[in-house]
Amino acid sequence: MKKHFGILITALLLSACSNDDWRTASREPAGIAPNPKEVSEAVIEFYAADAFSWRGWFAVHSWVATKEKGASEYTVYEVTGWQVKRGLPALHQYKTSTPDRYWFGSKPEKILSLTGEKAETLIPKITKAVTRYPWANEYTIFPGPNSNTFPTWVGLQVPELGLDMPFNAIGSGYADNDK
Repeated sequence: MKKHFGILITALLLSACSNDDWRTASREPAGIAPNPKEVSEAVIEFYAADAFSWRGWFAVHSWVATKEKGASEYTVYEVTGWQVKRGLPALHQYKTSTPDRYWFGSKPEKILSLTGEKAETLIPKITKAVTRYPWANEYTIFPGPNSNTFPTWVGLQVPELGLDMPFNAIGSGYADNDK
């Protein structure tokens, strides 16, 4: 019995880690974001997808996307730690028409989606909160600050969002720390 259990665990580990090549992992759009060319109203979307490789067994990576009324692209805000050791910021901002791309092989899910007047009212508050994020140049997998700390912190700064992060958003509790 122990031998079979060991073989099962080994097989699971190998299958989970078989997509360790981030260069070839899918970054295709998931098709769950409103198309900015078809939707003129303001949009706010919070996404989470399983973290890359074996980390996805335990945690998600999360990010925020906003689209102002009439805009043809979203502004995406996310935190990654890949370039922090080289002295670059952890917090990144970019424009795209596809804010719902797979996170290196993992399909994202919406944590929160707001549209219309409420989104239009809250986008400036989100933008202001992003500029005040206290850990923009820091990243630590555990306990944080990390990719889940950031959206949680934005949600705390803009409570009208009613953001409820998933239980496996490891590092979200770090947002409660005063800095």
